[in-house]
Amino acid sequence: MFKKILIANRGEIACRVMKTARRMGIATVAVYSEADSDSLHVLSADEAVCIGPAASKESYLSIDKIIAACKQTGAEAVHPGYGFLSENQEFSKRLEENGITFIGPKHYSVAAMGDKIESKKLAIEAKVNTIPGYNDAIADASQAVEIAKGIGYPVMIKASAGGGGKGLRVAHNDAEAFEGFDSCRNEARNSFGDDRVFIEKFVEGPHHIEIQIIADSHGNTIYLLERECSIQRRHQKVIEEAPSPFIDDSVRKAMGEQAVALAKAVKYQSAGTVEFVVGSDKSFYFLEMNTRLQVEHPVTEFITGLDLVELMIRVAAGEKLPFTQADIKPKGWAIECRINAEDPFRGFLPSTGRLVKFQPPEAADGKVRVDTGVYEGGEISMHYDSMIAKLICHGDNRLQAIERMRDALNAFFIRGVSSNIPFQAALVQHPRFVSGIFTTAFITDEYPNGFVAADVPYDDIGLLAAVAAFARRRYIDRAVKISDQMPGHERKVGRDWVVAIEGKHHKVTLDSIAGGYSATCGEKRYDIVSDWLFRELVFRGTCNGEPFCMQVERDGLAYRISHYGKQVKAIVMTPKADLLLARMPIKVPPDLSKFLLSPMPGLLREVLVHDKQLVRAGEKLAVIEAMKMENILKAEKDCQVKRVVAESGESLSVDQVIIEFM
Repeated sequence: MFKKILIANRGEIACRVMKTARRMGIATVAVYSEADSDSLHVLSADEAVCIGPAASKESYLSIDKIIAACKQTGAEAVHPGYGFLSENQEFSKRLEENGITFIGPKHYSVAAMGDKIESKKLAIEAKVNTIPGYNDAIADASQAVEIAKGIGYPVMIKASAGGGGKGLRVAHNDAEAFEGFDSCRNEARNSFGDDRVFIEKFVEGPHHIEIQIIADSHGNTIYLLERECSIQRRHQKVIEEAPSPFIDDSVRKAMGEQAVALAKAVKYQSAGTVEFVVGSDKSFYFLEMNTRLQVEHPVTEFITGLDLVELMIRVAAGEKLPFTQADIKPKGWAIECRINAEDPFRGFLPSTGRLVKFQPPEAADGKVRVDTGVYEGGEISMHYDSMIAKLICHGDNRLQAIERMRDALNAFFIRGVSSNIPFQAALVQHPRFVSGIFTTAFITDEYPNGFVAADVPYDDIGLLAAVAAFARRRYIDRAVKISDQMPGHERKVGRDWVVAIEGKHHKVTLDSIAGGYSATCGEKRYDIVSDWLFRELVFRGTCNGEPFCMQVERDGLAYRISHYGKQVKAIVMTPKADLLLARMPIKVPPDLSKFLLSPMPGLLREVLVHDKQLVRAGEKLAVIEAMKMENILKAEKDCQVKRVVAESGESLSVDQVIIEFM
């Protein structure tokens, strides 16, 4: 067994690999860019080596620097995680040539299956069902349009070296194919150093289901069941679960055996994933093979009881798999939510900055797991992807796993950057998700105009008002205990309150009960018992005897409350204060229609207009790159540019002016 391994990655996955290595008694080496000097994976490793500037090309994608770090520290093997160099055959081969073990498949398997174009050709040769398409690299956008028309819209434009939703677009017409080709190529070049792009038919209404495999160097290849990955936004997975609520045992077996056959055809060793698109009739087609560990691997670990990272390390060390296919049976149900630094109420724009507060839910063995690469006070950088953490919940069945996920999301407290927790909370409460009847079009169908606060299902505002009144009363109870108050002038606390939430004023009557307060709001009564203290961010207790938790924090004169994705600001007042507030003037917000503001922090790649230029609705104005993704800003209406304020190459902050209009 190895004594020391280097993790050629960052963030959550680097920390994840280190945990298993530490349990196995293996020392770890972290590599990091200058931007990541204070990152959790650096602090968690036994040793750490700086390998260059923030840009991935100069650090995490530099093969020479990583090999040099191995030699400097004496690392015998390298785990690549996912992304970066994890599916780069040159990296695997160069490590071998330098006497360093790659904890992953051999370079020839990476070459065969890591390239989406070549892997599809191999699948065809192996008589595996594949989706119709053009399986060679496309020269330019014009050729892409002609090919797309020949296949028939809609088509999927994909980067050959792509992954994680990057370098992928769906086109429904010539204009989208032309623009999508350029965007895919640019994203692929920036993220993977490979700008080859191909096109295939987009199967509408599909399920995205993948088979996890593990193979050793002794000829044993086993499939570890499947994962349902159909809940996607812009082809980026949002929620994954195992097993799939859609397929049955016979389909599972057929897909698993086909995945194993494909892996054996390329002499695969290590963990890998074969992805399929499955139609409504449960016919399935090969999409691609990911020759690495997947982001969503924890759901497989939960239902199989296996540690995939440990298996990868043991296989790389030459050990034989300690189980057979007959030993693999699903145990319960697991669901994973990706917690990303993005604002779901602003079109999921990236959110960067310092994590002022970061308090994940408590882990519970066999029930709740949090994989993360950040810590409170740390920085979410604009240079890398937006993932903050992965929240994984397990139950005896699917409904229990969903319930645990809802509770865990309630307790996940993040401040300083925006997160997609409200969106995830809305998804796991959606009737279609709960039913298990959905396709990859689920998010597009249910949220065609984007996600807004009204999309968060919530039907008990009275509970929020009651908790806000509880919090206010607990605060006042503390205040009235201050010593040395003048006799006869002590604070007398009344029982009648008004709680303002979203423009509506709710009358709440509050009476003391054992361990808490009984709140009456309208016709409902809420007997709330809790030992919550004012400094605590998560409010736990019982309401009418049922346990619950939500987030409560003081925000100026208001209380910020979050529950099942619903976020409100509640102002708790006496009835007299409510009458006075009604007489206060309303401040009118400024008119910002004359400006193009940066919707996110990022790098201004390009400004496509100039001073005094007339612009048509839909015309491109600027391109911003953030977290390795291109974001194109377009004119919402016909207008004229007054002046261009920001310059190409400039680092932008949120709401910074880019262009001023007449």
